[in-house]
Amino acid sequence: MTIDPAAVKRHLAQDATLKTLVDTIPFPEAKPTQDLYLALLESIVSQQLSVRVADVIWGRVLALFPGNYPEPERVLALPVETLRGVGLSFQKAGYFQNVARYALDNQLAHADLAPVGDEELIARLSQIKGVGRWTVEMLLMFALGRPDIFSVDDLGIRQAIISLYQVEETGKSLKIKLIELSEAWRPYRSYACRYLWRWKDNPPLTGQTPAA
Repeated sequence: MTIDPAAVKRHLAQDATLKTLVDTIPFPEAKPTQDLYLALLESIVSQQLSVRVADVIWGRVLALFPGNYPEPERVLALPVETLRGVGLSFQKAGYFQNVARYALDNQLAHADLAPVGDEELIARLSQIKGVGRWTVEMLLMFALGRPDIFSVDDLGIRQAIISLYQVEETGKSLKIKLIELSEAWRPYRSYACRYLWRWKDNPPLTGQTPAA
């Protein structure tokens, strides 16, 4: 699917609050990948970590394997303690191997997954223990380049919206409010999320301060 940056910006700028971000932050290009297996492993490593820490641990994980590539058979042959030794928790090490096992038994090829719808793919890959909705949403948004994914459970997205839109709701009401706000961004919610992440990393662009 070809995305016209100008069309995305025009659409998102209809939201007066988001327009400030669109006008001041460079357009966040999507960079899909053909290697969905590797992207899924990286998503496991990234769970609940800052980008900087995740990048360091991911580099250490890759260095364990010939050619810096974690072939499924080699991942499964590796002792969990070795994975823990490079920074993965015991739980994440298990999840890491679960993805490798799934890759051996099922199709994770781009050609097989690219035609699958968003919700169907979330349901399918969430069957892997350790792979939840957020992880698959990241795969859809970044690896597959899907343009209309809204990750309501992502902490950074929540914090940015709460601060920018002065949202006061909490609990279930907060989730409902966030989804409600995101409806105006369809069919480009993935790009709205990218703008929100970038704003949160550099809030002075808008003169606002994101929630802690």
